[in-house]
Amino acid sequence: MDTKLFHTDDNEIAEAGEILRNGGLVAFPTETVYGLGASAFDSDAAKKIYAAKGRPSDNPLIVHICDKGQIKDIAEEIPESAKKVIDNFMPGPVTIILKKKSVVPNDVTAGLNTVAIRFPLHETAQKLIKAAGVPIAAPSANLSGKPSPTKAKHVVKDMTGRIDAIIDGGECNVGVESTIVDFTGEKPVILRPGGVTYDDLKGIGLDVEIDKNILHSIAADEVPKCPGMKYKHYAPNAEVTVVEGEKDAVQSKIKELLEQTEGKVTGVLTMYGAVYDKAVMLSAGSTNKEYAKNLFAALREFDELGVEVVFAEFSEKDGYGLAVKNRLYKAAAQRVIHV
Repeated sequence: MDTKLFHTDDNEIAEAGEILRNGGLVAFPTETVYGLGASAFDSDAAKKIYAAKGRPSDNPLIVHICDKGQIKDIAEEIPESAKKVIDNFMPGPVTIILKKKSVVPNDVTAGLNTVAIRFPLHETAQKLIKAAGVPIAAPSANLSGKPSPTKAKHVVKDMTGRIDAIIDGGECNVGVESTIVDFTGEKPVILRPGGVTYDDLKGIGLDVEIDKNILHSIAADEVPKCPGMKYKHYAPNAEVTVVEGEKDAVQSKIKELLEQTEGKVTGVLTMYGAVYDKAVMLSAGSTNKEYAKNLFAALREFDELGVEVVFAEFSEKDGYGLAVKNRLYKAAAQRVIHV
């Protein structure tokens, strides 16, 4: 398959919209990460997403809209608690889970009777959805299990020859996937942390809980209610270990670990500005918000540099900390050292 590379020209976006209407796949930028889109009302197109990514078919997709009015077209009801999130954070890096209408195929929701809905803030994403004329079902535009793409070049590497087109919209600003909040139970529950934080949600008066599996994967026989809950995610080729704690203790422990990796190409993802001898160093930034933006790109760069082992400095400093920790722990397959 030839994969077209588009930019944000209106004519190219219109062509990309036509591809989606005709059952094709288009990767596109959002403020969080790049998405891999298909018509949310086309079962066959949804199946193409799973095939292109190598994604398990019981891992549901998120439906992207470009107008709040579209929510009532795909959801059975909108609880008052969900309306608070819609009014305060849409468009933006948040996804809500509601009971679905039958117009949304089971291949999009992985057989669940619920649908995940997101209204992206990114102008190009909004233009593409309008050009398509239908909501767009989209996971992240990477091979399943790999770090999510925050730059078009990441999508080109993973998806060339697998999909119809890629829209290059530059670097994503948030860098981690949207916060997912489930509104189908007794109380709203955060299933995945992201750019809208727990404190942000509490700040609008939402009585919200955090799912116990945020830092772990659900059991093999459980059905995931949203992306990122069950399968290996965000992992580079390198073996990642998170070293979490206060600055001096983290740096001391990593220096000790580096002595044990002689003969391997080793990298350190830094947030404290330390210098490590004989290691490839990449900066994640000094805040968790910067860490979120830089994390996936850094993991991919380590792979490009042939790094075999990565030690990641981490300290949960601000509201983005839970989102970073969620991705880091999964990228590291739960290899975490607390110091």
